[in-house]
Amino acid sequence: MAESPDELRSRTDTESRTIAVLVDNEPGVLARVIGLFSGRGYNIESLTVTEVDPENHLSRITVVTSGTPMVLEQIKAQLGRLVPVHRVSDLTREGPYVERELALVKVRGAGDKRVEALRIADIFGAEVVDTGLEHFVFQLTNRSDKLDAFIELMSPLGLTDVSRTGVVAIQRGPEAL
Repeated sequence: MAESPDELRSRTDTESRTIAVLVDNEPGVLARVIGLFSGRGYNIESLTVTEVDPENHLSRITVVTSGTPMVLEQIKAQLGRLVPVHRVSDLTREGPYVERELALVKVRGAGDKRVEALRIADIFGAEVVDTGLEHFVFQLTNRSDKLDAFIELMSPLGLTDVSRTGVVAIQRGPEAL
């Protein structure tokens, strides 16, 4: 039986997913996770890692990736089969979650551009963490799309450098990963 256009589109359209992986905190685990992605040609849009349970030597890896629904299901299944992985959670699919990223944004400018950069920073809630006569460094924590918007607005005002942490995310509610 032929697939309907909607069924075909749902299998071929790419989407972004935020996946949290609870792993043993030991040498080589991150390399194995990254190797799974690179070995199969999957792209990593953002990657963060931190130890979350020092007593039990557990770390949390948060990965933002994209692909077709079928590819994303393969990624989750393959992550779940890695030996040091305790749990794989697709935060995008499993209910509401909170996502944040930090950026440091350096803007060079004087006069009206300097005033405009400060005005935009105020609107976005960015904090000035370094300043000189000809530059600002702003710190901003928000969703990735908000950071993208801030950076885009700063570009014509003298944007010179950007450093971003990558996405961190956690599921809403009382349950833990």
